[in-house]
Amino acid sequence: MSAELHDLVGIGIGPFNLALAALADATPSLSCLFLEESAEFSWHPGMMVDGATLQMPFLADLVSLVDPTSPHSYLAWLRDQGRLFGFYFGEAWHVPRAEFDAYCRSVAERLDSCRFGCRVTAVRHATLADGRDGFAVCYESDVGPRTVLAANVVLGIGTEPVVPAALRELCEEGGALIAHSAQYLSRADWIRAADDVTVLGSGQSGAEIVLDLLRDWHLPGRRLRWLTRSAAFEPMEYSKLGLEHFTPDYADYFHALPEADRDRLLAGQGRLYKAVSDGTLAEIRTELDRRAFPGGPASTGVTLLPGVEAVGGRLVDRPEGTELDLEFVHARTRTSCTVRTGRLVLATGYAQRRPRLLGPIDALVRRDQRGRPLIDRDHRVRLTGTSAGLYVQNAELHTHGVGTPDLGLGAYRAASILNSVAGGELYRLPARTAHTSFSPAAAAVGDEAITAVAVLPSQSAGRARHAQRPSRPHPEVAATPQSPSQPEDRRERSTSNFGFAGTAEFGCAGTASRAGNRSAEKNGDDDSAAAPTDLGFD
Repeated sequence: MSAELHDLVGIGIGPFNLALAALADATPSLSCLFLEESAEFSWHPGMMVDGATLQMPFLADLVSLVDPTSPHSYLAWLRDQGRLFGFYFGEAWHVPRAEFDAYCRSVAERLDSCRFGCRVTAVRHATLADGRDGFAVCYESDVGPRTVLAANVVLGIGTEPVVPAALRELCEEGGALIAHSAQYLSRADWIRAADDVTVLGSGQSGAEIVLDLLRDWHLPGRRLRWLTRSAAFEPMEYSKLGLEHFTPDYADYFHALPEADRDRLLAGQGRLYKAVSDGTLAEIRTELDRRAFPGGPASTGVTLLPGVEAVGGRLVDRPEGTELDLEFVHARTRTSCTVRTGRLVLATGYAQRRPRLLGPIDALVRRDQRGRPLIDRDHRVRLTGTSAGLYVQNAELHTHGVGTPDLGLGAYRAASILNSVAGGELYRLPARTAHTSFSPAAAAVGDEAITAVAVLPSQSAGRARHAQRPSRPHPEVAATPQSPSQPEDRRERSTSNFGFAGTAEFGCAGTASRAGNRSAEKNGDDDSAAAPTDLGFD
């Protein structure tokens, strides 16, 4: 019996690969299969906090920004639920997180191409029956081991909880006293049983947990503590022009930059995708002000301390029970301190998984100077010695910029991949999506007064008044700018399960940006040490 043959096999079914499946559903001639280890679609179940919404407009669903007529849109789902008029009169712009999960689950259940309970074990290079290069995708299901063949594979990389390196050993020993935000709801009763809780991490997840505890747990005599390595509890950049960093135009610009420039730029863009929504910060302030009367800020029973980095910790047995002593350093005042607490919630974000199942094709992957895969503008990994297509979703932060984990670009990326796989325009994508021109070359396209665009010699870049004779044209100048539909030929981080939930090999392929925090889980809150930038095929 010959193995199934598909044009495209997706590994992992989170929002991003689900968007791909939904858009592919409109093209019956393209044979697609999507495999997911979990028994059903589930997206960050541990963070479905009451009242939490996605920090993104409802139009950034699975399909609407590419195909608003799709039967798999959020508005179509609301219509099927008999709730479209209620949505209209409610004038809601941001979708409740639990509702987005239910919408995605409904779409996944309707798509015949989505198979759950299938754990992919290996992807190997193969020659297909028609002579094309492709892959053999091996997986385990409830009926035993299976293999399917595919001309193209799309990896929904998924994420896993990040633990700061300095707290790894403590997490292994602390067990019941420490939880990651990924587990927050499943361990809420245990967390609330303590009279002293510390939340570490100042991204959206940390803020939502602090707000939830303030509303439903914090009483006189209890102490809530919110600590972060960031210099402040900062609001996310959400200005109308600032959001243009999440457009395909910006991805074009970012992708064309040299590797070192991309890395430097990305390191300073945390507020674009890892900070807190202004609305959540305002609600926290309201709760604090309520508690500050009449005794003032010192009487609230809440400690907010930014600028401190965890450098270690230990378990301490006391008459009232085992507690945690956490050690911190405040670099700006050059001081250290110890924090005693009954529970520690690590809202320290997520990092990309390292998919060992790709080990058999690891030698085919071309890499940059830091060992990261080279990924083309159409999200295709550059391979050596094969014409088979390997694509990634939410694993190209280092090549495509801050929009990578953002739900708002999910449909666009999915359409780009489908166009690339089909070798034609299945979906017409806009030539320009931003008012901002992110480079002189792009600005010159629409402004005839901008001329003589040339790249300065490397030693003179950024110092125009000392510019020497222009060197050879930069690729960004030579290529047609602002055409996203045209494919182009901080610190130590530690990820660990430590019993944390949500670490299945390919669960939830697209933790989006603005997905409850701007990044489907941001890929890392402030204290996750670094934005993940590698994808190790080992």
